[in-house]
Amino acid sequence: MGIINVTPDSFSDGGRLLDPTLAVDAAKRMVDEGADLLDIGGESTRPGAQPLDAAEERRRVLPVIEALAGRVPVPVSIDTYKASIARAALEAGASVVNDISGLRYEPELAAVVATHHAPIILMHTRGRSRDMYSQAVYHEVIDEVLDELRESVAFAGGAGIPRDAMLIDPGLGFAKEAVHSYEVLARLAEFAALGHPLVVGPSRKAFLTRPFAKDLPVTERDWPTAAAVTAAVLGGAHIVRVHAVREMVPVVRVADEIRKYYREH
Repeated sequence: MGIINVTPDSFSDGGRLLDPTLAVDAAKRMVDEGADLLDIGGESTRPGAQPLDAAEERRRVLPVIEALAGRVPVPVSIDTYKASIARAALEAGASVVNDISGLRYEPELAAVVATHHAPIILMHTRGRSRDMYSQAVYHEVIDEVLDELRESVAFAGGAGIPRDAMLIDPGLGFAKEAVHSYEVLARLAEFAALGHPLVVGPSRKAFLTRPFAKDLPVTERDWPTAAAVTAAVLGGAHIVRVHAVREMVPVVRVADEIRKYYREH
């Protein structure tokens, strides 16, 4: 899954793709490099980010989705937790909704997804971007994240979304200290056991810098990302969400070859 951040304050690219034309060009390039789907987002949800109003989010993402949907040979996902944005994006040709809140921010999003018969990615987080780290307090992180994802799955099902239209994402870096993200990554098989396709997004996140004596700038995090992507595939991830598609495609392919022997032996 190739990440396209149509924002002025992306932690990864510093707003390089805010211009819709540049975002569309970058998305097409990702497809050429091997992306199997594209994830378009207009609101930064990094820790500390401020909420964005729906009108501005719509202005950012719709031109990109309209230019891509049906014109690239891969599905287009809308990365939003807002019901109104998801509705507009699906009507514009997006075919997947990626909700970082697991239907907790705007529960009415579930009805939009169900009505449009779209798949949804339910991610785990707590709180909002401005306070998520204050909520990163766990007695047993795996059990608690699993329980909270089960709640999201149950809510989605109650709103009419079929089980086979739900994917789950344990939310590396979201309301989790680095040690929590590493434990989640090491125990992904327990998330895969929930019976839904597993989406994992380690790309360039701050937790990857924990083993180093100093913080790594974002431009130096692709090698650590490759290690996390490998672990994700070996742990059972069906989709990895990345910024550097060209670099990560061979990483995924080699890890997937190793994974075959995990299954066979």
